[in-house]
Amino acid sequence: MLETRSEPASLPQVDAEALHRMMEEVSIFGGGPGGAMTRLTLSREDKAARDWLANWLKNSGLRLETDPMGNMYGFLDWAGPDAPLVMSGSHLDSQPNGGRFDGAYGVISACAAIDAIRKHVAAAGVTPKANYCIVNWTNEEGARFQPSLLGSGVNASELTLDFALARKDGDGISVRQALDDIGYAGTSGPVIPDALIELHIEGSAELEKKGMRFAVFNRFWGNVKYRLVFIGRQAHTGPTPMAERHDALLAAAYLIAELKGFADQAGIDLHTSCGRLEVYPNSPNVVPGEAVMFIELRSAKPDVLAWAEAQLKEKADLCAKKADVGFEVRSIDRRRAGNMDEGLVALAQDTAAGFGLETLLLDTIGGHDAVSMTAVSPAVVIAVPSVGGVIHHPTEFTTPEDRLLGAEILSAMLWKFCLNGNILKTMD
Repeated sequence: MLETRSEPASLPQVDAEALHRMMEEVSIFGGGPGGAMTRLTLSREDKAARDWLANWLKNSGLRLETDPMGNMYGFLDWAGPDAPLVMSGSHLDSQPNGGRFDGAYGVISACAAIDAIRKHVAAAGVTPKANYCIVNWTNEEGARFQPSLLGSGVNASELTLDFALARKDGDGISVRQALDDIGYAGTSGPVIPDALIELHIEGSAELEKKGMRFAVFNRFWGNVKYRLVFIGRQAHTGPTPMAERHDALLAAAYLIAELKGFADQAGIDLHTSCGRLEVYPNSPNVVPGEAVMFIELRSAKPDVLAWAEAQLKEKADLCAKKADVGFEVRSIDRRRAGNMDEGLVALAQDTAAGFGLETLLLDTIGGHDAVSMTAVSPAVVIAVPSVGGVIHHPTEFTTPEDRLLGAEILSAMLWKFCLNGNILKTMD
């Protein structure tokens, strides 16, 4: 064994060797030097990872369904149609040049946890009182298609299917086309579980700083995302006098500095960024005629977000005038702030205590599919440490010991539903 187990013997035993092996197998698809991962949603690399998951589900006796968004659902139907359905999983897509644990670890851990429960039921002769579903959501990252959380957003009816399928990447390929290209456009309907537990790496360093090993995200931030475009006039950088230039990129530079100023003024309650900038024609000796900014404003407080958005509108106009260019807003995406399910938060704390661990309660500033699903189901995100707090980077890493711990706590939480049915009803 690679690690020393700490859980009570009465719980399902997660196979550590299988957990780590599966993680390595999935990491091949889109993996590169130094741990880098580029597995953009609905790409050939994503298809390979999806095929791997589909084979695992079928070989493990789970029923595979895929919906029109390409969301993959592996059902363990063993407790009857009236039993509660408990879902766990995450996403297999990654950021470009990202890490290999963000998302994929949650899918693999769900597989390992359900496998442990199946074997424990068979060995103990227990009659299961809950059905299970392992999920792989489409386009959680929002790297190729915007907005993020597309698959879970459609499943939770926060986005329409037509809207999501019509999203296009930078090459003009739509979600609908990409799904058809890799053969993952399904026909099943929405899946609304009685509970959803998503396991993730923390993505910050709070656990590490406090010397702790387990966290629950009990609150999630909202955001506003703008695709804002400054429109200038393309010209030669040599003969065109400085005073006669209409430089779209200059206006974007002004606004990027202003975004930092918003956060400085608002303090810890606001995060701002321009994480992507598309410049046209993007030639060294051409004054940019267009600069497309992908702007994010994030806060847990609606009034702070409203203030920041008002500031954005005001400063965008001022920056355009300063650079003598025009601007337009091509899209706006919004995600609400809110809280995770209190019953599932309490269940996570109680389960961790059974492992002798204290639970750190955190906000999640980044989005997770469980955030979308809070609109229709009790949902929670649980987390284990990220070394150095690194995420969305090739050096993203969670130790094998902490990966096993997360899978064990997930399995123990799911096991309580197996023994007792929908325990959330008794916690109301």
